[in-house]
Amino acid sequence: MDEQEHVLNEKGEFDVHDQEVDLSHYQFEDWAAFAIFWVLAVVIFYQFFTRYALNNSASWTEEIARYLLIATAFVGAAVNVRKNNHIQVDFFYRLLPHWFSRPMSVFVDGLRILFLAYCCGLTIELISKIGGQRMAIIDWPIGILYGFVAAGFALMAYRALGVAIANWKRGASVLEKPELADEAR
Repeated sequence: MDEQEHVLNEKGEFDVHDQEVDLSHYQFEDWAAFAIFWVLAVVIFYQFFTRYALNNSASWTEEIARYLLIATAFVGAAVNVRKNNHIQVDFFYRLLPHWFSRPMSVFVDGLRILFLAYCCGLTIELISKIGGQRMAIIDWPIGILYGFVAAGFALMAYRALGVAIANWKRGASVLEKPELADEAR
């Protein structure tokens, strides 16, 4: 029997100790997405409670829940960029020689950074044009929602830059060597 399977000490008493929890690998966007998600969960619970227990649904909860879900998605997407978990097509990288696939991988990294930075800029421009408009039910500016979208794009661009630098230092990306995906987790 393996030593780790023993749960009884020498006296025959149940003796199991939990491993120490390490939260150091979580970054800002992990905690932000976690917090927004739990605010969303509280709003949804309140909506459920008022609709089914009190038979008088709070009208604002549906709109706020929708916006919180959008905020969770955009802030949470930065987590996936950092971990390099987004969907990517690596089929051609397996067929192409290294002398061609490496520059193409660097190009993809650069293009991703430029695209995300451009999306951030477009969102900020959108905020300047319509950010003062009011939400449909709640009298808050819609720019609050677009602020979360812009922050999500900015975080994604920043994390994509970090991924590109790591790929450059390593001399390969996940596109070229899919086994590197396990290192980023």
